[in-house]
Amino acid sequence: MAGASPDKKPRIFSMAFARVYPLYVQKAERKGRTRAEVDQIITWLTGYDRDALQGVIDAEVDLDTFFADAPALNPNVALITGVVCGVRVEEVADPLMQKIRYLDKLIDELARGKKMASILRG
Repeated sequence: MAGASPDKKPRIFSMAFARVYPLYVQKAERKGRTRAEVDQIITWLTGYDRDALQGVIDAEVDLDTFFADAPALNPNVALITGVVCGVRVEEVADPLMQKIRYLDKLIDELARGKKMASILRG
């Protein structure tokens, strides 16, 4: 991109999680899945409990803060593989972008009808 600083962060990093969350829920609900299942995926991935998740939504923290403050990234994230937006999630170089893509991938799997045990790498 002409004129862009090479170390400029992608715009999505500063986007409020509260803005992205309803999109995840809508995607799941359009395919007959539930908000509770979306929440279960997010809590599995990040370690937030339901109250803390609602807290970060209410506080409108950005995605950078959302993942930086996550209590504990699930130790099984390395089992999340596949393509999101044409990029293999396991090959994403930026750690924050990779976490965002992990979440995208899990929500995609939910919307495609996979069983929760499989989505949560159980």
